[in-house]
Amino acid sequence: MTRAATPDFAVNDVVRLDGGGRTAAFASFNSGVPCLVHFGQPLPQSEDLAALAIATIPNVGAGQIDPFLPLTLCPLAITGWQGHPGMILQTADGRDYLANPKLERIEAENGGISGVRFTLLDRGNPDGARLVISARLDPRTGILQLSQTLTIPEDWSCSWLAAPAVPVPAEMNRIIDHSGRWCGEFRRQETQFQTGTYGRESREGRTGHAHFPGVTLATPATGERTGACLAATLAWSGGHRMLAEELPDGRRQVQMSVLDDGLARGEITSPTLLLCWSDQGFNGASHAFHDHLRTIQAPANARRRREAHPVHYNCWEAVYFRHDLEELKTIASLAAGLGAERFVLDDGWFRGRNDDTSSLGDWEIDHAKFPDGLKPLIDHVHTEGMRFGLWFEPEMVNRDSDLFRANPEYMLGPEDQPSGRNQHVLDMANEKVRAHLFNQIDAILSAHDIDYVKWDHNRPLTGGGPDQARGFMTLLADLVAAHPDVDFESCSSGGGRIDFGVLELASRVWLSDSNDALERLRMQHEASRWIAPEVQGSHVGPRHCHTSGRVLSMPFRAWVAAQRHMGFEMDPRELTAEETDTLRRVTTWWKQNRDFLFSGALHRLESEDAEMFAEMTVDAAANRFILFAGQAGASAQIYRRPLRAAGLDPDAIYQLRLINPEDVSHLANRRIVNALAEGGTMKLSGAFLMNHGIRLPNAVPASMTVLEGHRITAESQS
Repeated sequence: MTRAATPDFAVNDVVRLDGGGRTAAFASFNSGVPCLVHFGQPLPQSEDLAALAIATIPNVGAGQIDPFLPLTLCPLAITGWQGHPGMILQTADGRDYLANPKLERIEAENGGISGVRFTLLDRGNPDGARLVISARLDPRTGILQLSQTLTIPEDWSCSWLAAPAVPVPAEMNRIIDHSGRWCGEFRRQETQFQTGTYGRESREGRTGHAHFPGVTLATPATGERTGACLAATLAWSGGHRMLAEELPDGRRQVQMSVLDDGLARGEITSPTLLLCWSDQGFNGASHAFHDHLRTIQAPANARRRREAHPVHYNCWEAVYFRHDLEELKTIASLAAGLGAERFVLDDGWFRGRNDDTSSLGDWEIDHAKFPDGLKPLIDHVHTEGMRFGLWFEPEMVNRDSDLFRANPEYMLGPEDQPSGRNQHVLDMANEKVRAHLFNQIDAILSAHDIDYVKWDHNRPLTGGGPDQARGFMTLLADLVAAHPDVDFESCSSGGGRIDFGVLELASRVWLSDSNDALERLRMQHEASRWIAPEVQGSHVGPRHCHTSGRVLSMPFRAWVAAQRHMGFEMDPRELTAEETDTLRRVTTWWKQNRDFLFSGALHRLESEDAEMFAEMTVDAAANRFILFAGQAGASAQIYRRPLRAAGLDPDAIYQLRLINPEDVSHLANRRIVNALAEGGTMKLSGAFLMNHGIRLPNAVPASMTVLEGHRITAESQS
């Protein structure tokens, strides 16, 4: 952090942070709340930041408040801001209070290099509102992390405190975010700024399938590889609100924070807002968020740092609640033979759990199903060379359970509320509830060799504010601390709780309850805008998909799963010999390449074909790449369009070969002239591959083409 000199103008303090190839510059006008006057490309050290701040102020027009100041990190009406405020306060008698914060001091954080903290006190009432705004620029990823803490008198209240507000550059008129639903998560949608507010809210008490807490702002010309964009996401696992607003004067802002219909008191802290600027298209922003995840991912998990991501087998769509020890052993042995490295016992293992109507909350082993406990199954799984994982849904309770009968007051909400999936929600803000759950889960994990927990949350809430989410995070953090060698997966009916808050503790997300490879192809592609590939669990499902009814080929199902953290979730006894051979082949390839896939940079490719979802992973030196081209439906054109690569060295020559030539359709390529389709190789330059593109073999719907490229050295070329 460097602090510039104070000019004579009303710019009282200017601060810059530099890191990750980015500069963030802040300025305080008239000793007020600082403004983010620049975030993006690095500025020269000789830049006069006071002059830069002044240059952001437009001329005042008729009917406007003078001076016309930029958006502050906490915009307030007292400064003349006419849009949505950054905080809304009420005094003891319930009247709205317009705070007027004055900058009291600036302190360096993180050694004074990449962090700063601004402390402000209310000008009219120094004993009233106290606001502390923190900013940190990650020196590796260039992501700006913003949060603020408000302290008010105990008899005051706050009905809204946003994370610091972000000004949106005038050229970025596109608003891109994601909606979704159960078994259809991460559906991209796009609108444009216009006068007024575009808002999104999750009222489920969790992140929600329909409202991933992130938004990308982009110019009209921004694409996957080129152009500028600004991406923001909220690190928070509960109800939230996002608004993107344009005022009649042209100023734009983005605000995000906790959605709380109640009144907060005392000290209130916003979640952290992660802000990324890219001048290399949407892929540039994704790379920063992927690197951020790889930095924070499950920091307490020592095993995760030294071992490869294991191939999962989950028994849910094979047996559902029907848990028979001998049958499970048979399935485990078959899964191991296919290449599975971890066996996960899903719902149905605990006392009295034979369907979804009972027993949630009674986290004790069902001795009717497992007379000698889980140890015989775990021992068998270990004998087959696999690890063992277990399913929990700790935040839920059935009325037909010993827990509910003994403690009905543990249930969140009124007695006559509707149920969801025959279950209700436990009050996670209640310390007694958390202690009960910790003791039961800790007892199971302590008594068994379990290294993975699938943590589910299968219904939205019908009440419960942010304290519910905070209680969940507290319980999960306590369990992670007590069991640092256990991987925790965030599952919430699939993708209902995916965010950068829970991912500080959970090392994997179950992206969707849908194992339909066509759905997965699309949603994995879109989720990659935020979530690194190794964090997304993806399983090879049954031949006849249980959620969509589609019948899809084994090569397609297997290769779609191989794009992410691979696993199986079917009854292996249904597989034909040909399907078994295919799945083993793809799984073996994935094991050999997972470290590469999960350490390189993932580039989404622009195919000019709405039915193709293509992406490639490139290593840091651009020596090698792996490209997946998934064909969802029939293309509008007869021949497959050339697919332009990304991230390569234009001066390098690459040798290309298909990884799966056996999957190429000879019906779609009746007269094959493409050497790749015949299992041969090609040598092409990075310049040609990125500008003209490679023409892959024609593809039929629901198929995958996998291509690998290696840089050829000068010696090998000769």
